[in-house]
Amino acid sequence: MKDLSVKIVIAALALTFLPALAMAQTPQLDPGEKLEKLQFPAVTMQLKGWTKFGNSHVYTLPVRAGQHVKISFSTKSKFAFLAIFDLSKPDDEAFFGTDEDGMSYQATVKENATWLLRPYYSKVSPRRGLGAPFSILIEPLAAAPQQPQPQAEPERPSLFPKAPPKPK
Repeated sequence: MKDLSVKIVIAALALTFLPALAMAQTPQLDPGEKLEKLQFPAVTMQLKGWTKFGNSHVYTLPVRAGQHVKISFSTKSKFAFLAIFDLSKPDDEAFFGTDEDGMSYQATVKENATWLLRPYYSKVSPRRGLGAPFSILIEPLAAAPQQPQPQAEPERPSLFPKAPPKPK
């Protein structure tokens, strides 16, 4: 009987936290946006599209701890940008945006997560309704090889003492 009540409590807790976990993984889409689920590529993947408020694609990319990745965004428009969100985090802030952080993001993933890649056209641009073409490159990178530390040469005996460092 005691085992049954423990199982019920565990099931109740799991059901309590399950919606919170599901909401963390489900992105909020703007009206008209289309979600495209990607798989982490084995080779470079290129995504091409058009950013127009409410009628563009957004992408989810699952990443695992230890993977090395570079994501590059390119466009001819000065009003089109890319924002990357971590859906496993409860906050709604992008951890990378091409408007402030440059046109590419390179990292070694620290923990399993799902990233949301959202290309967007700035709402404050003077020509709001046109949108712009874009390209996103997702490049899996090989692990950076560990650089061997150069061995310090042992001090050799000398007839002359070392000169003191020069003052600056």
